Amino acid sequence: GYFRLPRGAGLRIINDSGTPGAAFFMWNADDTSERYNAGDTAKLQWTTRLTTGRVLFSDMGRVLASIVADSGAGHDTIIGPNSPLQTAVRNGRDNLRAAAAKFGLSRRDIAPALSLFSPVAVDDTGCMRWQGNPPLGAQVEVRAEMNLLVALSNTPHALSPVQDAAGPVSYIIWRAPAASENDMCRTFTEEAARGFINTGKAFAA
Repeated sequence: GYFRLPRGAGLRIINDSGTPGAAFFMWNADDTSERYNAGDTAKLQWTTRLTTGRVLFSDMGRVLASIVADSGAGHDTIIGPNSPLQTAVRNGRDNLRAAAAKFGLSRRDIAPALSLFSPVAVDDTGCMRWQGNPPLGAQVEVRAEMNLLVALSNTPHALSPVQDAAGPVSYIIWRAPAASENDMCRTFTEEAARGFINTGKAFAA
């Protein structure tokens, strides 16, 4: 799916079927050259474990969204969704391109995506391994810190052993409380605090 998410809105994504992954990508709706950056999201927070209190950075050092609640199913920002080489049915990469096209964007506007409900871990050999399907009803909630364009695809993670048609996910949008000065997402790391400052400057004019 694809939709607009205004600054200050909350988004709850629900894995109704226990499907092994959901590809998630965002752009700044006011300037689509700014988009989700998987590398900076991990690097600036010193972790690949994205859960409650973490933020999702753009490629301009601003906070696109904050993770305000998470049931702990695991989310991967390194490997990403499946590709046409892995399945004969619709795949995450093609679905994200189709969603981008609905916003007038193209393939070059898509960077590595966040894979929700994708429990992966590094084993003793240094390889990333699938850790089993997420539980039925797993949820994650984000708060939009900028006006966003969102693409969401209920397609399997690239490492999932199940690559056939995925089950449904659903989402709910509502008006969320703004992040206070001592909000967990704002204060979790110094880098996140700077990201919020950078984001605030974009809306100060």
